[in-house]
Amino acid sequence: MKSEAKTLVLVSPATAESNNGNWHTAHRWAKFLSSHCDTALLKEWPENPTTHGSFLRHAEPAALIALHARRSAPSIKAWAGAYPGKPLIVVLTGTDLYRDIHTDADAQRSLALASRLVVLQDSGLAALPHAWQGNAQVIYQSAPALKPAHKSHHTFCAVMVGHLRDEKDPLTFMKTALAGFPAAVRFDQIGAALEPRFAQAASATARHTPRYRWLGDLPRAATRQHIKRAHVLVNCSWMEGGSQAILEAVQSGTPVLASRISGNIGMLGETYAGYFAVGDDAGLAALVRRCAREPDFLALLQKHCSQRAHLFDPQEEKRHVINLALDAGIAARRP
Repeated sequence: MKSEAKTLVLVSPATAESNNGNWHTAHRWAKFLSSHCDTALLKEWPENPTTHGSFLRHAEPAALIALHARRSAPSIKAWAGAYPGKPLIVVLTGTDLYRDIHTDADAQRSLALASRLVVLQDSGLAALPHAWQGNAQVIYQSAPALKPAHKSHHTFCAVMVGHLRDEKDPLTFMKTALAGFPAAVRFDQIGAALEPRFAQAASATARHTPRYRWLGDLPRAATRQHIKRAHVLVNCSWMEGGSQAILEAVQSGTPVLASRISGNIGMLGETYAGYFAVGDDAGLAALVRRCAREPDFLALLQKHCSQRAHLFDPQEEKRHVINLALDAGIAARRP
């Protein structure tokens, strides 16, 4: 008798329209897994699984990977109730790791129900409550390496990438752009404004100085080209699970200036010389000036970033994701 196909279900509340890090992680993992086993990428797992009628008639859902402990909490609860003996993997992607699991009952329940936890950089393990650390592993995100661009010798460009929302602290980047810089130094900000006040601040900054441009939400390929051509990528976040923009900069030959927070330290290492304090626009401005004026310092940052690039290799991430499926008992699809 032919055995019923087993499918790994990947849940991400973020969708393609959101164009954020969680969506890109989910989409990338689904591609990795689809070469190994039957995979379904869903926005949610329903409380009543029979609502997935045609899907369930052709495949047995064998394991769940859910991104974000709080946003996926209803799916995690529904899965655990319907399939209490099946693997349930929760990927902590940022705000859930550094905020929600410490205060939110739904996120805490997700940890308790999980058979395995995943964080996206080394420092994330220490951010977990001690009781859960032994049940967790690190899987770094990845991006294909791009051939480094020939950087302009006439202008110096700092770029910040990420939707304009509170956790990303876009205002610190804008304040830095308003500091005293030569005309040859410019600041480009990429991302949709998720609150009107950030759109207003970006427009006001652009009116005050021609050095600053708000480019809005761009497709991934275009964003990567901006990162590649920039002299530095800036990350101002005060909360970050594992920045996709940072690894894309590293994989494009562009060094990084980053807020000294756990999520960024887990990406770049404790000894990195390109950190500034959260919200410190004067400190960020000083680093930008130093990078623009001191080629040796910029080269030092670039060398350090290049030494971290192996962490963000797509084949390495794919290996870890497929091993995650194997550990969950999902065998490779027969050719």
